[in-house]
Amino acid sequence: MKGATGGTPISVQVSHTRYHRRHPHICIPNQSVEDFQPRIVMEQGAQGDCVTMYGSWNAAILAQPENWLGISESLQRQAQSAMEISWDLRQIERLDHTGAQMLWNAWGQRWPKHVLLLEVQRVTLSRVERFTVQAPVAVRKTWREWYLGLGAWVLVVLNHVADGVALLGQLLLDLWRFAQRPAQAPWRDISSHLYRIGVTALPITALVGFLIGVVLAYLLAQQLRQFGADAYIVNILGMALIRELGPVLAAILIAGRSGSAMTAQIGVMRVTEELDAMQVMGIRQGYRLVMPRVLAMALAMPLLAAWTTAAALLGGLLAADLTMGLTPAYFFTALPKVVPFANLWFAMLKSTVFGLLIALIGCHFGLRVRPDTQSLGQGTTASVVISITTVILMDALFAVLFKGVGL
Repeated sequence: MKGATGGTPISVQVSHTRYHRRHPHICIPNQSVEDFQPRIVMEQGAQGDCVTMYGSWNAAILAQPENWLGISESLQRQAQSAMEISWDLRQIERLDHTGAQMLWNAWGQRWPKHVLLLEVQRVTLSRVERFTVQAPVAVRKTWREWYLGLGAWVLVVLNHVADGVALLGQLLLDLWRFAQRPAQAPWRDISSHLYRIGVTALPITALVGFLIGVVLAYLLAQQLRQFGADAYIVNILGMALIRELGPVLAAILIAGRSGSAMTAQIGVMRVTEELDAMQVMGIRQGYRLVMPRVLAMALAMPLLAAWTTAAALLGGLLAADLTMGLTPAYFFTALPKVVPFANLWFAMLKSTVFGLLIALIGCHFGLRVRPDTQSLGQGTTASVVISITTVILMDALFAVLFKGVGL
């Protein structure tokens, strides 16, 4: 006989057994309890070392902790040389699938070279072999596979870039149509998206901004107090919050909140075949789905950035007053002097660009959703990750390009 994998031949010896082995449900009076305990004995046979197995190897016996632990330790000691030694299973009183699975795992899920067993035992072990799930084997990739994988990744990126450029071009055409015929523009869609993106986000952005301002002011106070530079906390808070942290913090919150919502809304329309219905009726998807969201996001983001910055400055003001004794009157008097007004315009410009990018990315991944729920989840996750990453990269680009503005 050969194993299921067609490997090394297995020597199988089928012998007659006693009457109670053919009929295990019949009790033999002369058989003691110890005869049913599973045990392994190493013996010397004609072909060298031979592991002879005794007792009952079934679920009822192996369920006892002492039997399970003892047998597991014994099998582990024989596991390293399981292929070289012989195995004799003919003395086993009863072997069910539990015992067969334990033995099969000890053999490394393959047949040893020499095994002596009964026909009913061979059938049980063959059934376990057939239904045992093979553990995946880690295969090291070759240079060709790495090269092909890199090429596939580049093609996916280029596909995303091509779709993004097409979406941006369609948006420009829709904006031109919007400028020519403003009376026919989807004003109701724009106002509803503006409400959902902007108004409903005011509480969470104010709360997060306020807490960031408190934490930042408290940490600055601990350091500035050591050098007697308490008054400079206004300079640091004003420049950091107005120029950088306010717009970036608001953009990250909106990307996770509204950007993902855009992708999910358009993706659900794909799943429910609403996008196909719009195409059949001749309704332009970009004009009714993409453009209202982009305009609403571009209008809402500067306002949300200013709102978040104001909440952060309020939190920093209160923390500075409590920890360093700087009065609100001094804070409001010194802030316009140490932070040029150009930083506020720069922050509004960045926020507008952040809003455009977040809306375009959200709509892009929403339109790429396939009509299944798994693709919807993947598209929403990718939209949030790409949006936040893009916001951070664009902020770094703005910091390099406009390093002389407002400083």
